[in-house]
Amino acid sequence: MTDILILTHTDYCTPGHLGRVLDEAQCAFSVLRVDLGELDGVDLDRPKAVAIMGGPMSVNDALPWLNTEIAALKHFIQRDIPMIGHCLGGQLLARALGAEISRMAYTESGWQPVQQTAAAASSPWMAHLPAEFPIFQWHGDTFALPVGAQRLLTNSWCENQAFAWGETILAVQGHPEMDEELVRLWLNDWSHLLDDSQPSQQSKAQMLEGLPIKAAALNQVAEGFYRHWLKLAFA
Repeated sequence: MTDILILTHTDYCTPGHLGRVLDEAQCAFSVLRVDLGELDGVDLDRPKAVAIMGGPMSVNDALPWLNTEIAALKHFIQRDIPMIGHCLGGQLLARALGAEISRMAYTESGWQPVQQTAAAASSPWMAHLPAEFPIFQWHGDTFALPVGAQRLLTNSWCENQAFAWGETILAVQGHPEMDEELVRLWLNDWSHLLDDSQPSQQSKAQMLEGLPIKAAALNQVAEGFYRHWLKLAFA
């Protein structure tokens, strides 16, 4: 195992652009499939930075490996190492910090605008971002804010779009890791789950329109997050 650990939960919620950023920075990283038991027996005192990716399951599902992962995240929190959670990963961080995860009345999907909160003005996680920008979304659950957390991003569909906890933890409800290839993969395999009659969802055509430009802009959003995460770990 390496000093950078990425936790995944399905074969189609990959590190995406995060992997490319790490490769370009020549940072070795390990990817573990928690749902396949690959976190069992891992030295939790080794990683210096942890990223938690998404997945179709809910934090509230009765899956034993979720308890294993939450226990590991609590250990990392005690070690105060930099962590960044993406969608399910953000919800897992929230649960590890004692917050509730709840089902929304609708699904939020597609390229949805989010806005920075007043608290975000002083956050180094958000320093590279404008007041409003789009992020790729696909979720039906949402996290409450843990005690002591700062809400950093919000929008009309989901009040808690991102939070920071302490100096080292960022949880994001959306998917900043998405690249063009990953968006096309999801839409090829899972567009039948979309319902664009709901105003909170975009159609497949809307998501694909101008995709190279949208993906490139999202990559810039993600890179700011990942640069700060790595700086915290290795400065």
